[in-house]
Amino acid sequence: MEQLQGTGVALVTPFRKDFSVDTEALERIVGFCIDGGIDYLVVLGTTGESVTLSKSEKQLVIDTVVRANAGRLPLVLGLGGSNTAALVEEFQQTDLSVFDAVLSVSPYYNRPSQEGIYQHFKAISKVSSKPIILYNVPGRTGSNMLPATTLRLAHEFDNIVAIKEACGDITQIMQIIKGAPTGFQVISGDDITALPTVLAGGAGVISVLGQGTPSELSQMIRLGMQGRVKEAYDLHYRLMDAMSLIFLEGNPAGIKAVFESLKISTAAVRLPLMEATPELKGNINNFLKTLSKVHA
Repeated sequence: MEQLQGTGVALVTPFRKDFSVDTEALERIVGFCIDGGIDYLVVLGTTGESVTLSKSEKQLVIDTVVRANAGRLPLVLGLGGSNTAALVEEFQQTDLSVFDAVLSVSPYYNRPSQEGIYQHFKAISKVSSKPIILYNVPGRTGSNMLPATTLRLAHEFDNIVAIKEACGDITQIMQIIKGAPTGFQVISGDDITALPTVLAGGAGVISVLGQGTPSELSQMIRLGMQGRVKEAYDLHYRLMDAMSLIFLEGNPAGIKAVFESLKISTAAVRLPLMEATPELKGNINNFLKTLSKVHA
């Protein structure tokens, strides 16, 4: 899993104004991330609005990213759900050959017990042909995968190799880092906790903001992993306003507004999400102007 250290980004799925998948914009985003120093790409995560995509659209997104990436960066596929049996079948039927790992979210909405979460990932572990990155995001799933459950999975299954931890609680993150077996990676799932996670011994971040500010965010993580704390925090504080701004009206409305401001894609999202308001777009545009002046 050494290739999945540093800064990964959870790619958006850009849409045209008619809400069809904009493959040309997606290719531009992939190129922008690669040129900016991003270390790996995550396809069809929550930020990619995967729950609103048809099966054929998901394959179109995969094919577009694979073509644009051209083997340059490692790829991770988002593949999760709340129906364990159906997800096991999906793992068995999905061609994972082009991916280095799978990112699988803890079951959402039905709020299983800790034992239920454990049994869910145990079932997936048995059928996955690729390493599994657990994904804990209580704000979306409605339940928190506790450190004891994460560590139980990490110690018992060799192909469960990492966790994207988006609990927002640095104490919980540190408990996992402290108890993890050798080689198990703890990856921040929140931009705001990315640098503290790295400095505590984590392996980096799977970022939302990073795809819109790839040079700055990947450099922040790189500096943190090198122990250059002051320089890393200088970048953290420079980016901190945007870490909040892009989530004010839901994800990925904010990061798509960033791409609209950068003239890379539209800000369109599919219902039930709503496009960022003019006020938020204005604030994001002002942030990007300030950021560009710092580099000038």
